[in-house]
Amino acid sequence: MSADDVVIVGNTGDDFEFHGLHVSPDLDIVMYTLAGVVDEVKGWGVAGDTFSCLGMLERLGFEAWFKLGDRDVAVQMVRTDLLKSGVSLSEAVAELCRLLGVRARLVPMSDDSVRTVVLSGCMRLGFQEYFVKRGARDEVAGVLFEGCDRAKPAPGVVEAISGAERVVVCPSNPVLSIEPILSVPGIRDALKNTGAYVVGVSPIVGGKAVKGPADRIMSSLGFEASAYGVAKFYEDFLDHLIIDGADADLRMRIEGLGVKVTVADTMMKDVESSVCLAAKAMDAK
Repeated sequence: MSADDVVIVGNTGDDFEFHGLHVSPDLDIVMYTLAGVVDEVKGWGVAGDTFSCLGMLERLGFEAWFKLGDRDVAVQMVRTDLLKSGVSLSEAVAELCRLLGVRARLVPMSDDSVRTVVLSGCMRLGFQEYFVKRGARDEVAGVLFEGCDRAKPAPGVVEAISGAERVVVCPSNPVLSIEPILSVPGIRDALKNTGAYVVGVSPIVGGKAVKGPADRIMSSLGFEASAYGVAKFYEDFLDHLIIDGADADLRMRIEGLGVKVTVADTMMKDVESSVCLAAKAMDAK
């Protein structure tokens, strides 16, 4: 399989406007990674970026809590200008990928606005306010995907799922990163009905999230924070789940859901281990 055969559907529930720029954090981290320009130390943004623009904004008394580097700002400017010219988000992403030399097809889940809103006490927090500005410290009482009922899958999303040989659900936060995609009418049904083999990788290892608040959020919303809980979350369309060796004792419970299991090292510590895990996801059967 070549990069030209790969379609990646990205979450846009995290999208927001920052100082007039349309920012798509989940799409951008994928795009930067595939373009070979991602900052691998921070895990976000562009390698070697500077923050002079943000520093001046802060000096002038404007909010600077979302850390957009100068090169990152350039990408947001191009996307925003494209959107203002009347093109769709899908078209804007495709153009940015072309400009950055990304061969895989990266598509947003929808060209329509769907925004993840976190409920905490009496607060309604936009995703970036909850996750970045407030450091994901608030207890989550609920999560809404505003606009999902009116949204349509972006062009090619359902077709890619329906025509795929294999679908991989990456080890991201089930509630905050994957569920926004599934909330768009037609996408979950496409996963249920596809002839492709659907493989997931658990982001929960030993009852803890590898990164971020997934374990706390799953628990607060009544889901079991474990590899089993992940399998249960996706059980209506999942064929196979890759779990870490630390969770080998959950294998029989997961298989009881009708989901096959592969036990492997799921910790992506470097490129070599990441490639190895990707190969297991492609070879699982």
